Amino acid sequence: MRRIRPRRSPAAPLLLLSWAGAAAVVWLWWRGTPAVAATTADRLVNAGRITGLLAGYAIALVIAQMARVPALERRVGSDRVVRWHARTGRYALSLTLAHVVLILYGYALQARTGVVAQTVSVVTGYPDMVEATVGTVLLLLVGLVSAGAVRRRMRYETWYYLHLLTYAAVYLAFWHQLATGDQFVGDAAARTAWYALYAVVGVLLLWYRVLTPVRLNLRHRMRVEAVVREAPEIVSVLIRGRRLHRLGAEAGQFFRWRFLTKGLRWTASPYSLSAPPRPDLLRITVKAVGGHSAALARLRPGTRVWAEGPYGAMTAARRSRGKVLLLAGGAGITPLRALFETLPGAAGDLTLLYRARTAEELALRDELEAIADERGAQLLYAVNSPNGRRPAITAKMLRRILPDIARHDVYLCGPPGLAEESYAALREAGVPHRRIHHESFEF
Repeated sequence: MRRIRPRRSPAAPLLLLSWAGAAAVVWLWWRGTPAVAATTADRLVNAGRITGLLAGYAIALVIAQMARVPALERRVGSDRVVRWHARTGRYALSLTLAHVVLILYGYALQARTGVVAQTVSVVTGYPDMVEATVGTVLLLLVGLVSAGAVRRRMRYETWYYLHLLTYAAVYLAFWHQLATGDQFVGDAAARTAWYALYAVVGVLLLWYRVLTPVRLNLRHRMRVEAVVREAPEIVSVLIRGRRLHRLGAEAGQFFRWRFLTKGLRWTASPYSLSAPPRPDLLRITVKAVGGHSAALARLRPGTRVWAEGPYGAMTAARRSRGKVLLLAGGAGITPLRALFETLPGAAGDLTLLYRARTAEELALRDELEAIADERGAQLLYAVNSPNGRRPAITAKMLRRILPDIARHDVYLCGPPGLAEESYAALREAGVPHRRIHHESFEF
């Protein structure tokens, strides 16, 4: 405990590296553009070229962020990488649209023809442009289904498989950059650098999205051991396998699970470990909030399991102080229950505050109380009163139960509303942002 050294997140260096890459792309455009300002048509074409180059670079970043690289997933945090992916995707889509509009309008002015006629001429007359057009349409489709208003009306599985069209779109659009881009046609070094960028991204994708999961599942051969009811609409799934300690999983992390049975085999969903991993056994605890999670209660022993992971950065490595508050709500108890058992600490160092609507919904209650007794930890419940009144989590309440709350690390996991309310209360109570550790995933 005297040597707590929190693992530093590489988020800031990675963001700087990404922006440095964008600056290099701008330099590549500048280097290959002898004259920027001439006629309006020339300016539009040049603007179309720089937006096209930046779009190609942003799309490479989008794919890299989809590759589930452990350095990102376990050090930066899966939820943060997802947000980066969404933001970069919006940049890539906007730049692609700007590229198409600017380049076609500029070419039309140069040729003194209409935009429609010029579009037909470019698509049918330039090399690899038919494929690039199809790729652009696919990118627009992916962008449309990823918009919040549309995504919320779709089943997760439908959205997920449509999202995979990004790979096909990138492949189709890639080649026209090298075949028609002025910065690449006469510059072997620029072409080599562009090939190298996409080759690295492709290798990351192949290694971590395909080969690593195949190796993991062939090696560990996981199957459902049992399904245990923990509370109303909450079950634990025990998963047995070989040499599971070699997975490198930690309390607080999650896997993406695919259960190879009817109705579940085509969907991989993230569920956290609800107990410390054992050499032969893993456990997840799931609340029925949708069709997939509800179906887990009907799993049969012996069902094959396909897993990817471990992922997530909400582990003991984030800790920077001796005292810790674990603040859970609903199904958010699952990763915090594992941390409650494993976080190093003396008697009185750990506190778990568990928010639920009713006492019957307090999942894993017996286990939590046994852990608290054994470790000398404080276990508190925030349950609605008999008349349904909801106890609010406020800065005043937090200071009452923990007068030194400002000197704690806090691990927070729960529904979005609870997370927002609790985060605001913690900040008001004096807990710095860097000591509030939280991962959230919303479809």
